Amino acid sequence: MGQSIGTLFGGNLNSLGGGTSITADEVTKNLSLNGLTAIVTGASSGLGKECARVLAKRGAYVILAARRVSVLEEVKALITAETPNAKVEIMPLDLCDMKSVHQFAEEYKRKNLPLNLLMNNGGIFAKHFTPTADGIEVMWMTHVVGHYALTMCLMDKLKETAAQSGVESRIVFTGSEAHRVAYEGGINFDALTDPSKYTAYQAYGQSKIGDILLAKMIGEQLKAEGVNVVANAAHPGAVKTSLGKNFFEKGTTEVGYAVSKPFIKSPEQGAANLIYVAVAPELEGVSGKFFSDMKEVNPNKYASSPELGQKVMKWCEDFVAKKMNA
Repeated sequence: MGQSIGTLFGGNLNSLGGGTSITADEVTKNLSLNGLTAIVTGASSGLGKECARVLAKRGAYVILAARRVSVLEEVKALITAETPNAKVEIMPLDLCDMKSVHQFAEEYKRKNLPLNLLMNNGGIFAKHFTPTADGIEVMWMTHVVGHYALTMCLMDKLKETAAQSGVESRIVFTGSEAHRVAYEGGINFDALTDPSKYTAYQAYGQSKIGDILLAKMIGEQLKAEGVNVVANAAHPGAVKTSLGKNFFEKGTTEVGYAVSKPFIKSPEQGAANLIYVAVAPELEGVSGKFFSDMKEVNPNKYASSPELGQKVMKWCEDFVAKKMNA
């Protein structure tokens, strides 16, 4: 028997991030992003598409990154139709394929472009255990491993851009309050390869613990290094995207869905917190934190654990090293 949205979050519907209806357009209405260059993963739809649209509208040079180039072409056309002088480029990226991630990063470096903003947003929700070609559960590969690999491959470019421009570079991981619904202990590493241990909502939740921990560990490391680069995680809320519709389905009762429905945001509203963390001037120097509705919030004990964070970083490091050297 499935669960309604409310019961998934322990009855706390406010944790879905429905506390504000502000849009990404409104967050940036007084900002000029001219001179900034951004990469947005998952830019073919939903939150990524909206983040890319708003960044381009405010003057940033935006790289649309996703697997489906034909869909990215459509997104680019929509953006340029609204903002004819928008600076938008398409680059294919498969976050589940380490060779694709490496090729993306190398091609980006060959373009000799700066990199001010890396939005690690690409996402998926799998109701059933879905292994990648490497046998790893697809949500973990997409949300955690792929974005870890991309961030590490582009870290020197982020640091170089910040040093040369004097402008803080930012890394944003799309986290989620769904991290509060995960396996016992926060992350079940066995469930990454064993279908018998897989539960969809818990698997999604643990992948978001992974994202928040990556932001924490990488963000704190960058701060310790004294470089002008920060990393944070941001919760968009429950959003009416293809992923959101899949995750927040009607479940077992019409009542549960009806109660939850008012808390579900549009993509324009869901992108607001992501864009806020990406560009808000008042967040300069803030690193390793988790934000919801444009406020810093405390994640659960697992997503706050340095020990678990080190395990996630080591797991990703070992996996990526093995695949990159294969």
